[in-house]
Amino acid sequence: LPLPGNLLTPLIMLSKVLLVSSLGAAAAFAPGAMLPATARRTPATSTKMQLWDDGKSQGTGVTAIPFAGRPETPAFDGTWVGDTGFDPLCISGNLDMKFLREAELKHCRVAMLATAGAIAQDLFSFPGAKAVLGDAKMTALHDVAVSKGSMGQMLFWIGIFELFGGVAIVQMCTDETNTRKPGDFGFDPMGLGK
Repeated sequence: LPLPGNLLTPLIMLSKVLLVSSLGAAAAFAPGAMLPATARRTPATSTKMQLWDDGKSQGTGVTAIPFAGRPETPAFDGTWVGDTGFDPLCISGNLDMKFLREAELKHCRVAMLATAGAIAQDLFSFPGAKAVLGDAKMTALHDVAVSKGSMGQMLFWIGIFELFGGVAIVQMCTDETNTRKPGDFGFDPMGLGK
């Protein structure tokens, strides 16, 4: 059926918005530009990024929780971007910062995929999904997938991927040459990280 002209324009606009959104989500998986080590971190004396109000900058002079003070760990030396001294449990003193940065990047990427998936399953019908899961949407879809056993299978396969990812993280944390940066799995088939 041909669509009337007044319905065609919003559909074209929606398809363009979805295309741009999916490109933005895909860009999250591209590795960052590989810069020399001297270009990535600068001394604490040259870091002057304004966070709020004049005169309050990041680094050793800012305390996120005033009554708790800044954590006394090497991670909070004022050289990291966005260093506001927020680590009330002093986790950075117990774990390697490479591991913490890797975990942060992984959680951000999973959250972006989950958001895209939540939107996609409401907008599109995928082959075979309707026969197994019916017409359930959003949170109801989760409950149906658990009752049918689909979530157990997804948990199994994600666990397999995590085993391989865990090996890469251990290699990154124990490598003294810093050849692998946190979040960089070398997967860039379209060359977007260049």
